[in-house]
Amino acid sequence: MKRKIETYTVDGKTLEYSIIGDSEMPIFVMSGGHSNCYEEFGYDKLVQSGFSIITPSRAGYGRTSKEIGGNLSKACEYYLKLLNHLKIEKVHLLSVSAGGPSGIYFASHYPERVQTLTLQSAVTKEWLTPKDKEYKAAQILFRPFFEKITWKLVSIINNRFPHYIFKQMVPSFSQLSYDQVMSKMKEEDVDEIRKMNNRQRSGHGFLIDLLQTKELSSEDLQAISCPTLLMHSKHDGAVPLEHVHYAHQHIPSSKICLLDSWGHLIWLGKESEDVNKKLIEFLSKYDEILRISGHA
Repeated sequence: MKRKIETYTVDGKTLEYSIIGDSEMPIFVMSGGHSNCYEEFGYDKLVQSGFSIITPSRAGYGRTSKEIGGNLSKACEYYLKLLNHLKIEKVHLLSVSAGGPSGIYFASHYPERVQTLTLQSAVTKEWLTPKDKEYKAAQILFRPFFEKITWKLVSIINNRFPHYIFKQMVPSFSQLSYDQVMSKMKEEDVDEIRKMNNRQRSGHGFLIDLLQTKELSSEDLQAISCPTLLMHSKHDGAVPLEHVHYAHQHIPSSKICLLDSWGHLIWLGKESEDVNKKLIEFLSKYDEILRISGHA
């Protein structure tokens, strides 16, 4: 994939973003935690199907200013400024994991700019809280100074012992046992995990994510008017299934798609082709409706 990396500065704040392709109906991706505009999970099939992909590094990730992440409202104002800068009127919005709150808030408050919303393995309400051990660990491991060391160590060990590291990570991604997970994986997937760990960084972004999940309300979800696809693995070990059911309960135009994939990273594993097929069918359906209505 040919990826163009740019930055946009407005009001003294900087947004970093990438663009792949030049379709008339682009996909605007709110990537997950520890991720940025270099993300690539699930991108290949979308690009091959004729979609273009715009991925901002969300607040505090990459070269995007942490100051825009003071709250979801402010962050989404800047994502809107980016679309205006790029002269893009309407997008398919794709929100992943900890990027869920950003996508939900954007679709809720700027409905005229969103053709469809897809939530993949997404956080849809308050997630980790100070009482959770994962929250406490994140406050240490992913603080802006220590996160560089954390990911450097993970990368070094992972590059030498990819299967060992993946085995250690399985409980954080899946509720299945390691043997059950491996029966659902493709041969190349462990190496994809290795490459993911090499490109991940937390910056200030992950701690911002933990704060922003508390800001969503049921009213935000109820205000979403665009067609919405909710994709979630039944075996997700990172974001509990209650999140997808909560979203389905509150988003009026939502369709739930529970997957039998191995866990949180639904773009990997033997079920990934079905994931890609379902997403592309959903997006293409509403592109076709736009063309028929003469609004494309």
